[in-house]
Amino acid sequence: MSGTPFKATVNEYLEDLPPQVHSRLYTSPATCLAIYRLLPKLAKFFIMSMVFNECDVSLRDLDRWVTSSGKFQFNEAIKSMKSLHLLIEGHSRQPFMINLNSIFRASFRNALTGGEVNNSFGNVVEDQNETVQPAMLDQYAANKWESILHFMVGTSLTQTPSRNVLSLLQHSKLMEENSSGELQITNEGFQFLLQDANAQIWALLLQYLRLAETLQMDPVDVLNFIFMLGALELGKAYSDTNLSDTQKIMLQDMRDYGLVFQKASNTSKFYPTRLAAMLTSDSMSIRSASSAMNSVLSQGTSTNAATDETPTADIDPETGQVGTIAQNIPDGAVILETNFKIYSYSNSPLQIAVLSLFVHLKSRFSNMVTGQITRESIRRALLNGITADQIIAYMETHAHPQMRRLAEQTLDKKLELDPNCKEGLQILPPTVVDQVKLWQLELDRIISYDGYLFTDFENYQEYNMLSTYASDIGALLWKDEKKRRFFVSQEGNAQVIDYAKRKLKKK
Repeated sequence: MSGTPFKATVNEYLEDLPPQVHSRLYTSPATCLAIYRLLPKLAKFFIMSMVFNECDVSLRDLDRWVTSSGKFQFNEAIKSMKSLHLLIEGHSRQPFMINLNSIFRASFRNALTGGEVNNSFGNVVEDQNETVQPAMLDQYAANKWESILHFMVGTSLTQTPSRNVLSLLQHSKLMEENSSGELQITNEGFQFLLQDANAQIWALLLQYLRLAETLQMDPVDVLNFIFMLGALELGKAYSDTNLSDTQKIMLQDMRDYGLVFQKASNTSKFYPTRLAAMLTSDSMSIRSASSAMNSVLSQGTSTNAATDETPTADIDPETGQVGTIAQNIPDGAVILETNFKIYSYSNSPLQIAVLSLFVHLKSRFSNMVTGQITRESIRRALLNGITADQIIAYMETHAHPQMRRLAEQTLDKKLELDPNCKEGLQILPPTVVDQVKLWQLELDRIISYDGYLFTDFENYQEYNMLSTYASDIGALLWKDEKKRRFFVSQEGNAQVIDYAKRKLKKK
């Protein structure tokens, strides 16, 4: 997603921080534990092998632990650890000798052993009333987060988010004011809607971090609080007594995003929600946000329509035919046929609105919508900034469980016939996937440029002199020798005109 606010992940943001900031961050055991969870698996393995070892380690010894097929993962793991200043030069100063950052080592060791954590994992307090239960927190988080997504999509079934949330949506370029002064979704906003819930939350939090920098808020305080939220226990009450002034201000903002719950704005207790637990979780059970809030955060609540045990259409795993069996179907589960017809088991207005971004919807039932993927619907999505890969990834993520099982069975049969088969798991019909990509290529054939066309030269020498100059300064985009005309970029137009005035003595 180049050119979008989602290009930078939390890891990339952390890598751009200076070493001094990293050193301050690593004094917090909760932050060290959170950063460890965000690292590649091989990097986690190396850290666990070094955290209780004070001696230098040879980089070549680490390399010997990895097979030849895993060299790419090895290089990525070492690169990520070095960019975060987790690996430093060994004390012996010998080549290829490395060691673990001493500050990170001490804090991470405390996080693992329960040593001196200094309230890094929050200050738990007793909740005498015990009225706040996980189910209620899930419902609260779902309502808060869905209100943001509903507002972006433009559905009328939600409350308007707080002023701080609207300001962040504008700051992150997800929404912008139109000519009438109302907020409307941008191309980046359309792409945002197709991300999974974890990526969406981090996309907003990264923009929050950049906004905090402009407000002169301490980035270490901000990051420590975000990572602390990811380490807190769902359903427990925590005190804000040991929070800094910056973190107490953040507490109000995090409440607007549904990451924390407070019974009143002036209370000293807060409760982390499941959205907060997702910050440092690598679980893939949370699917894209259009259905995550209904199917995961609201398990067992009235908002989850997928728990109604009613007879619904399904795919027979033996025949591949659509039949009617009684079973629970995940909310938003999608069935895609080779004739481009699509069926989505959902009655969520948000899920349906997101699906309509790239599907021509035709019918709506009590627990299902049907539609057709067409050239026009895909082109509309592409013009809104959504890519073919995002559309395909969205449908794969939401694919009905039986579609995934059928794909696994098909792949197993291919591997039985040809053990060297290197085909991946094809959950979606290949014909549909290829066609969606071809429709994107249609738009990619023509690239438009803003600029100026030069024509009507008196002779060839005049044309050649100016076109050569335009080419030399990198402003020439196109030329036609026979008709003596050329096209220059908008940025280089003024230079070409000034050159022409000097050489040709013309106004």
